[in-house]
Amino acid sequence: QVQLVESGGGLVEAGGSLRLSCAASARTSGTFRMAWFRQAPGKEREFVAAISRSSPNTYYGESVKGRFTISRDDAKYTSYLQMDSLKPEDTAVYFCAADRGYGSTRIRDKDSYDYWGQGTQVTVSS
Repeated sequence: QVQLVESGGGLVEAGGSLRLSCAASARTSGTFRMAWFRQAPGKEREFVAAISRSSPNTYYGESVKGRFTISRDDAKYTSYLQMDSLKPEDTAVYFCAADRGYGSTRIRDKDSYDYWGQGTQVTVSS
């Protein structure tokens, strides 16, 4: 069991940057894959980025590739999403998630994730 708490959301102008944090209540290294999803009003929850259990393998959604960077600091039980060159279409509630999957199997599938944070709002103004 692990609880996840996101922070770092807010209002930013287009072209700006934000860094989201996801603090876990328990050790995640070697146990959990960590991911970020987002959901805009009236839309499905969308895969943003994920990072494997303890290796540096990272995965990104097409719409954020090259602009967002996911990382993890297992000593702090925390994962991060650095978001640069933000666009108005990045506006959404961003959710942190964790699962016990291996490698890249279903890593982009929201139904693979057992643990979710409550979300943090990101709003990008034009």
